[in-house]
Amino acid sequence: MSDSGERIWKVRDRRSELRRPPWLEVFRETVELEGGRRVDDFYTVEMQDFAVVAAFTTKGDVVVERLYRHGSRQVTWSLPAGYVHQGEEPLVSAIRELREETGYEAAEWIALGRFVADGNRGCGWCSSFMARGAERVGEPKSDDLAQVDVSLVSWDRLIELLATGEVTELASAATIGLACIRLGSQGSI
Repeated sequence: MSDSGERIWKVRDRRSELRRPPWLEVFRETVELEGGRRVDDFYTVEMQDFAVVAAFTTKGDVVVERLYRHGSRQVTWSLPAGYVHQGEEPLVSAIRELREETGYEAAEWIALGRFVADGNRGCGWCSSFMARGAERVGEPKSDDLAQVDVSLVSWDRLIELLATGEVTELASAATIGLACIRLGSQGSI
């Protein structure tokens, strides 16, 4: 695919249809596609960016959370994650969220990538990280609405939870996959 801009749609009009800061804003756009076709009601969603971390202890276990997610109406296994605050770098957010949600801190941090949640609609950017040397340094201080159970699982068990559909959030699933790629290229945790 060319990077020349030939395929970029032109936004001819953009109106906010729903605005609920800091959580989301929905826009109705009129866009012109390559070739001149016009679409008068293309919707995009702006949401806060967020960070997700696959944190490994020195023994190779992964720090995970089990909690209810109202959007999916399910209890799920999840990696620690949270919003990137205004003016904050995603790595700083990941470090903060790991500490707040789980009580763990890690010695080494590796960026795994940054990806938009929905290529057509937007919905925020996810920055994925892997951390090594995670140790519990205190109690979680999360302000999540749901009760969060923090535990350690082996890497093989986490892969099994993903394969059986018990990890239901795309951001956690993607971060686990990215960590698999990273670990495969290095040979070990």
